[in-house]
Amino acid sequence: MLRNGLEPWHLLIVALVVIMVFGSKKLPDMARSLGKSARILKSEAKAMKAEAASPDPAAPGHS
Repeated sequence: MLRNGLEPWHLLIVALVVIMVFGSKKLPDMARSLGKSARILKSEAKAMKAEAASPDPAAPGHS
């Protein structure tokens, strides 16, 4: 079905559709909120990884 993959003109069409649907005035706000969400997700993932790496001394089974 997608033999040639994603061509540059596909991205242009998607960008035009997004601009038509959401409007050019809302796009910067949407991009800003998406960036904030990505930063929050990244920091939460880093915190979970750090929490999993350091053993909890109060956990049962630890001496």
